[in-house]
Amino acid sequence: MTPTTYIALIDDHVLMRSSLSTLINSFDGYKVILEADHGKDFIEKLKPRSAPDIILLDITMPEMNGYETADWIRINLPDSKVLVLSMLDSDSAIIRIIKAGAKGYILKDSKPSGFRDALNSVRDHGFFMNELVSSRMLHYMNNIDQHAKGKDNTIHFTDREIHFMKLACSDKSYKEIADEMYISSRTVESYRDSLLQKLGVSSRVGIVLYAIKHGIFKP
Repeated sequence: MTPTTYIALIDDHVLMRSSLSTLINSFDGYKVILEADHGKDFIEKLKPRSAPDIILLDITMPEMNGYETADWIRINLPDSKVLVLSMLDSDSAIIRIIKAGAKGYILKDSKPSGFRDALNSVRDHGFFMNELVSSRMLHYMNNIDQHAKGKDNTIHFTDREIHFMKLACSDKSYKEIADEMYISSRTVESYRDSLLQKLGVSSRVGIVLYAIKHGIFKP
């Protein structure tokens, strides 16, 4: 028998939370054990309970938002994995919440089957991301050894590419990154395009995930 995975829901929309709870409890091997309106409410309700295995977290909430809550969970509940369920699909939101410790990100308009797949991925592999990153990026995040293919897949970066990668992990725009590096916007775009090709990713988010995973940037 598959062990039960215990879930906490943190979302200030009560109707959404209630629907999610019903859906999750219908999935084999999952059980919702805690529901909260925001981060502070979650911390208060957690005190007499065991830490959940997966915490479903919205970003936009009163009192204590998703970024602050994810950071608290990262420090205080290191064995609990955060899966973000949000309407926000901007790179800056995704980068910021991953830097705060989230292990996955899925949009609220996803289909139930996709939502279940996200839960399964976080439970079984420790990480989930949607189409914002390529399958190769998921391999990196799941600790799959790229050398297992029998050839050297080491990626070499120039000092300027590493500098760009670190700045890409901030909230700075590409224009602001260009100004800080004292280069043109066109040169910044060339660094970005070079890294997208080297890493096999499709967006800035993929670059950031690689930088965090490999210690180039430390949240």
